[in-house]
Amino acid sequence: MSDNKNYDDMTPEEQAEHDRIAREKEAAEQAALPYKWKQTLQDVDVTVPVPKGTRAKDLNVIIKKKHLTVGLKNNPPIIEGELCKEIKIDDCTWTLEDQKEVYIHLEKVNDAEWWKNVITTHPAIDTTKIQPENSKLSDLDGETRAMVEKMMFDQRQKQMGKKTSDELKKEEILKKFQAQHPELDLSNAKIS
Repeated sequence: MSDNKNYDDMTPEEQAEHDRIAREKEAAEQAALPYKWKQTLQDVDVTVPVPKGTRAKDLNVIIKKKHLTVGLKNNPPIIEGELCKEIKIDDCTWTLEDQKEVYIHLEKVNDAEWWKNVITTHPAIDTTKIQPENSKLSDLDGETRAMVEKMMFDQRQKQMGKKTSDELKKEEILKKFQAQHPELDLSNAKIS
C-alpha cells in the first residue's frame, strides 16, 4: 500500500489495515511513556510508577495551570513539561498509591474536547478514534445523550466528507415534498 494514497481513496480493507497499523504504532508509543494515562471529556488521570517503598515526602509533584512535574527529589523528573491543555488547578489532586505509584487527577478547563497527549512534546494519540465509554454515555439523560450521539455522528460524517444529520434530514424532507408535488421542478433547489 503506497503511503501517498489518500485515506478516502482507499478500499475499506486498506483503511482497516491503515487504521490497524496506526493503532499499533500509537499503542507502542504510549506504552513507551514513563506513565500511563486515560481521559474522559472532563478529566485526565495519570499513573506514574515509582520505586517500591517511595514515600510522599520523597516526591516532587508540581501541578500548574499548563505544566506538570513529577519525580523523586534530587533526581531528574520522570515527567516534566507543558500540558496539552489548561487545567483547573483547584480541582486537581495527586496521591501516592501503595508506595509504588503516583496517581494524578487533572480536571480539564475545556470539558468538551479530547487531549491528544498529556505533555505537548510526547507522542500524540488520534483523538478522532476515541470511543467514549458507553457507560458514561448511558449515564446521560435521554435528551443530552441524543445530542451527544448526534454530535459524534456529525463529527465522523464531516471527517469522511459526508453529509451531517441535519443535511440528511433536509434532503429527506425535500424528497418527500418532491414526491407530493411532482409538478414542481426542484432539481436546482438549494437547501439552507
